[in-house]
Amino acid sequence: MTRMLGLRQRPLCALLLVLLATSLLLVAPRPQPASAATPITVAQAIATQNSPTATVRGYVVGQPTATSTVVRSNFPNDYALALADSPSTTATGSMLYVQIPSAFRASFGLRTNPSLLGKQIDVTGTLSSYFSHPGLTGVSAFALVGSNPDPDPGDPSIPAGYYDPATGKTGAALATALHGIIDGNTRLTYTQVWEALKVTDADPNNSANVIEFYSGRSVPKSTNGGNADDWNREHTWPQSHGDFGTASGPGTDLHHLRPEDVTVNSTRGNKDFDNGGSAVAQCSDCFTDADSFEPRDSVKGDVARGLMYMAVRYEGGDGFADLELNNSINGTTPYLGKISVLLAWHAADPVTPAERARNGKVYADYQGNRNPFIDHPEYAEAIW
Repeated sequence: MTRMLGLRQRPLCALLLVLLATSLLLVAPRPQPASAATPITVAQAIATQNSPTATVRGYVVGQPTATSTVVRSNFPNDYALALADSPSTTATGSMLYVQIPSAFRASFGLRTNPSLLGKQIDVTGTLSSYFSHPGLTGVSAFALVGSNPDPDPGDPSIPAGYYDPATGKTGAALATALHGIIDGNTRLTYTQVWEALKVTDADPNNSANVIEFYSGRSVPKSTNGGNADDWNREHTWPQSHGDFGTASGPGTDLHHLRPEDVTVNSTRGNKDFDNGGSAVAQCSDCFTDADSFEPRDSVKGDVARGLMYMAVRYEGGDGFADLELNNSINGTTPYLGKISVLLAWHAADPVTPAERARNGKVYADYQGNRNPFIDHPEYAEAIW
């Protein structure tokens, strides 16, 4: 009888062991499928150059051509691009250099696609040095971020479809399309310009003041006039470079008119823009010589984009001269220079939120037209 019980207990014990093992399997953690990679920042990628695979999210800020050189125009080829965590980054130490495989060059190379400048993208590859600089190589995927990859997606001041007529165009065709978009704007009188500048160029930290354009000084709005130390209406495109005076039109266009100290305005006169010269009194970081003027670094891009607007907006219609940018020092003609310097300033001093806000204010409150080179900085290189 005992023997029979023993025989019966053995299969029972085996069954218990099976049940125990099954229960352990049920509660034991199981390997999970890998989830999609979460993008890391450019700063994180720069700090992790030990060859892991990662997806990096950043803004396209130019093309690296050497360890410490990134160009923002005249892109030599489609082989590389630089990413940063901000579209306005200019310090190469804050950039990640991305090697572009041949399969992606037609879609993400900057020579073929200069409009990518300033766009936010995701790039997947290996975090390893490129151009002897923190980089991303062996890239397997590129993707634009979101349905609108502009640095300021959903900017409410840009009407939907505003720039549609310019899509896909370059050179003279693009300039003509942009002229058609921004032509026919509301014109101010020269007297109205006084009050408009008090709004468009108001000091954000002191509502009673305006910021002088070249000097950067904050001065009372009430000190506008023609006396020494007053501020007056500076035509960044001089009246004599087109003989348009102050009649409603180019002489009253807010996209190039700015408040400036009377003395500094007089020093600038009708000179073209170029680098170099002697220091300008009452204008820190400004320089001038007999025939050219150089403003402070933080507004050089603003100057360039305002002049590009003027060259596209005023094409010989409206009874005014055809204003053109060239690469000369021109004196009193419808031409203004130097375009090579202005393009360099445009690249070195990218569009700022304050510049975008001013553009939107001029559009919404005064003229009903926009500066395309603020909304689309890539248009500059596409035309000039």
